[in-house]
Amino acid sequence: MSVLEKYNVSVPRYTSYPPANYFREMDGATFLDEVEASNRIGDRKISFYLHLPFCRRLCYYCGCNSYLMEDGATVSQYIEALHKEIDLVAVHLDKSRPISQIHYGGGTPTAISVSLLEELNEHILSLFSSIERPEISIECHPGYLSRNDWESMAKSRFNRFSIGVQDFDKKVLEGVGRESSALPMQEIMEILRSAHASVNMDFLYGLPRQTPDSFLHSIAKAVELHPDRLVTFSYGHVPWVFKRQAILEKMGLPDAEQKQQMYKNAVFLLEKAGYKGIGLDHFVLPSDELYLALNNGQLHRNFQGYCTLRTTGQVYALGVTGISQLTSCYAQNTKNIKEYIEEVNRGNLPIRKGYRLNSDEKVVKEVIETLMCNYQIAWESVADLLGISVPEIKSIVHYDDSALRSMAEDGIIQYDDKEIEMTELGHPFVRNVAASLDPLMQKSTKQFSKSV
Repeated sequence: MSVLEKYNVSVPRYTSYPPANYFREMDGATFLDEVEASNRIGDRKISFYLHLPFCRRLCYYCGCNSYLMEDGATVSQYIEALHKEIDLVAVHLDKSRPISQIHYGGGTPTAISVSLLEELNEHILSLFSSIERPEISIECHPGYLSRNDWESMAKSRFNRFSIGVQDFDKKVLEGVGRESSALPMQEIMEILRSAHASVNMDFLYGLPRQTPDSFLHSIAKAVELHPDRLVTFSYGHVPWVFKRQAILEKMGLPDAEQKQQMYKNAVFLLEKAGYKGIGLDHFVLPSDELYLALNNGQLHRNFQGYCTLRTTGQVYALGVTGISQLTSCYAQNTKNIKEYIEEVNRGNLPIRKGYRLNSDEKVVKEVIETLMCNYQIAWESVADLLGISVPEIKSIVHYDDSALRSMAEDGIIQYDDKEIEMTELGHPFVRNVAASLDPLMQKSTKQFSKSV
């Protein structure tokens, strides 16, 4: 059996620990207790996440919590509720805590008018001070944005733009139901560069009509545009969660070997162009603060992606389906837009699910996050950070020497008593190694996407 066949199995993405499908029922009152506690426990910096779920068209591959933007009245009511939820949460936060990060996700945040986005920014920033150069980022669908839209966003305090290119091949985009960029990407880059904004381009591999050669062509075109960051997401096919993904099966999906070749081709070209790999799927210029953080052991990860120690904060999520990430708990809002609006208008936080981490789970969380961010675990460093001994850590995580030895024999890790380090061959399988250390995964019956 090849390494690919052996390790291309269902494992969590580990954007959180425990993963979101372990969440349990939680209410707003319980969450508020945790919000109050977050003023005393954990990072003092504040990160806000705003979920704007509306899309003008639903892409078939999408695994986000998104909804068709069918009428303006619902959008207006939703934005009004977002402003109310900001105040419901903010009143419980220590006003001396600074904002380090604001991130707009979706759905398609840019489906609504820029003026509404600007009002949300101003509302949040009026309530707290900020660190120097806070990261204010937004996910952008280039298919519906005019030159005026890009210029207006660049003037609305956004300083990082994540552009959902997915693929430059129009046949691929047509197959997955996605609009191509309304403007030439070169023109968009010129607008954002003139505003001194940082630009990220997102690509998705493993879609119908993609081949290793065609995807390499898209990455080559991106390299010519020279974004600050470039992300190559592996398409996660989970039609039992998102039924619209089943449409893609009719066109045929690339197999695991083709997907792996797409990734290898992209890595080769990006490294040749001078980009540095960050974690599982990010590539950045050598001057990027994510690369500097990686070299200094200060790289972190949350639901919004990789971040530095400078911008890392406890995450307070606003909007339908938003997931807050506090030091001791996660909490997720309702997935129903109507219910969300009604609950917030009654003055209640619309929390429906969450998870309170016990002391052991905080240890596992730190170990897995360290591996996912840095491709290695130095046990003494983790012990120093947590204030407990290495033997204690290994007794809490699922440290199985025989499993690690097998992965080392397969060439995906190197390990000894002091550390575990992913090999270059093993990079695509970092989720597998994390899962082997996860006590929850040893008897799990939950479904996840495959590692490749």
